[in-house]
Amino acid sequence: MTVMAERPTTNGTEPHSFEGLLDTLDELDVPDGYQAEIIRGNIVVSPWSKGYYLDVMELVCEQLRPHLPEEHRISYGPFLYVFPGAERAYGPDIHVGHRNISRSTSNRLDGEALSFVAELTSPSTWDDDLSDKVETYGKAGVPVYLLLDMQEEQATVFWMPSAKGYESSCSKPFGEKLPIPEPFDCVLDTTGFKAP
Repeated sequence: MTVMAERPTTNGTEPHSFEGLLDTLDELDVPDGYQAEIIRGNIVVSPWSKGYYLDVMELVCEQLRPHLPEEHRISYGPFLYVFPGAERAYGPDIHVGHRNISRSTSNRLDGEALSFVAELTSPSTWDDDLSDKVETYGKAGVPVYLLLDMQEEQATVFWMPSAKGYESSCSKPFGEKLPIPEPFDCVLDTTGFKAP
């Protein structure tokens, strides 16, 4: 189940600024087991991932860690990355960026400073992961976006960010090896990504 809250308004007709929406997100009392993001001008609250997704996230992190650009770190977990130009704020499942990104007291991290993101789909997030996030991450210049379609059991890597999203992509079914382009230049083995 995904719950959406429309952009709040000051007088019933004019929306708050993106900053106002972020402030609302900060004050939101999100129920246990849910996370909140800003997608297409709405605060979207969706359930946390299934337990076995953690194994998949750890497998991705273990394989990419030796190939990270200098001074970059890979992590997973609930961190909010903000894309002001697109008026979006996402909590990617896996994220890579320079260590300086986290040297902030704010909970709003710079999405344009990311070098890699990965999303593991669920029925409630599938459409946004495959459309809105592809476009936003690409326009923001994130070099690599990995989409792990947990329902179709397929991995897709997007690269060559552009004003339209991404110029290149490659898909492989789970169980095969997927090339991850620069700045990582490695191969991701998707064995073990299927549900138990």
